[in-house]
Amino acid sequence: MKMKMNVRVLFLALLLLASPLLQVARSQVDDDHSSLVDDVVGEHSDSAADEDDQDLDINLTSAPGVETLCVFPQNSARVVPAGEETELLVALKNDGKPTVGVMGIRASVHLPYDHKLLVQNLTLQRYNNASIPTSVQATFPYVFAVSQYLQPGAFDLVGYVIYDVEGKPYQSVFYNGTIEVVESGGLLSGESVFLITLGIALLLLLGLWAYSQVQRLTKKTKKVSKVEVGTRSTDASMDEWLEGTHLAKSLSGKSKSKKN
Repeated sequence: MKMKMNVRVLFLALLLLASPLLQVARSQVDDDHSSLVDDVVGEHSDSAADEDDQDLDINLTSAPGVETLCVFPQNSARVVPAGEETELLVALKNDGKPTVGVMGIRASVHLPYDHKLLVQNLTLQRYNNASIPTSVQATFPYVFAVSQYLQPGAFDLVGYVIYDVEGKPYQSVFYNGTIEVVESGGLLSGESVFLITLGIALLLLLGLWAYSQVQRLTKKTKKVSKVEVGTRSTDASMDEWLEGTHLAKSLSGKSKSKKN
């Protein structure tokens, strides 16, 4: 009996010791299962969004009778700070079509000398077929932001408005021109500030060099004038010292004979 009791007590003790480990293992399995479910759901949602974006990212032609216009409000210089949001207004006019349904607006940034070199694809902004009746003009805002790591300089912005006419998708270019990308926080880039500072420093060095040259020339002229004055004073003292001597008389006689 004692042997059976000891075995039971030992078995219960082992169960008590193993229960925390079982709970930890169970929680890890639950966490792995939940993360797997989240990953699957996220993959499905991302793929669906990508498919929707691809539907609007195909090569389409423009519909006749639809005119577009683009305005940068309060930014006529078209200066775009890197990493900050910039707003532009897209006006779409329906001349003659029954109804135009605006699906979305997208844009991209390219190098100015070759549009085949894509710099950045900007945000696709959806409007869920906002309808424009015949002979009506509607304006749509488009907010975009270029990468904060984009180097300041001139780039080309190409913007498209995608719309639907009688069940058929079209797109029209509303802007194809240059924008000036600057660093965030000011109109002057770090390179411009460096060049300005370097120019000021060079001007200061040039001014100091010119001042030192002028000072050196003035010192040389002063030294030359002192030497001349010293020579004249020496000649006068020599005349006084030789006065009354035979040499002075002979010199005076020679000077008189030269005059005669």
